[in-house]
Amino acid sequence: MSKGTPGASRAPGGPKELRGRRISKVRRVRGSRRPPTVTTDTARPEGGGRAAPGDAPAPARQWPLLLVLGTAALGLLVVGTDPFPQSFRVGTMLVGAALLLGAVMRRLVSSVGMLAVRSRFTDMITYGVMGALIVLLALMVQPKPWLRIPFLEDILHLTVT
Repeated sequence: MSKGTPGASRAPGGPKELRGRRISKVRRVRGSRRPPTVTTDTARPEGGGRAAPGDAPAPARQWPLLLVLGTAALGLLVVGTDPFPQSFRVGTMLVGAALLLGAVMRRLVSSVGMLAVRSRFTDMITYGVMGALIVLLALMVQPKPWLRIPFLEDILHLTVT
């Protein structure tokens, strides 16, 4: 083997590992562009790093997740305490808005901490679709819906009767 081939090693014991540059516990061969032969861990999702510097207190490092969870908790509190008429609708819309906020933050903020679960695209689609569906259902809930979509009402009547 020549010096430039991926399988060539400089030490008689085998390929050298890059010291100090281990990415998600993967053994890489110096000079090789091939994927690693052995992986022992999954890669972190893009944007999955800390949202604040490491010397910041723990809650500050996870502010995107805390903002989304706080908004959803506020919505659940409104639904649970029932402080005014239509509170079920408003609280449910807050829960959907929390998911939509998560989708927007996943798109705009480069590092969102634990809000990053999958790839950026998958997180945006998942949070966005679920949030939009929850808001849509909250707007259409009976009695006296704030939004009427006739063909959905027909589908509902066909399935119930």
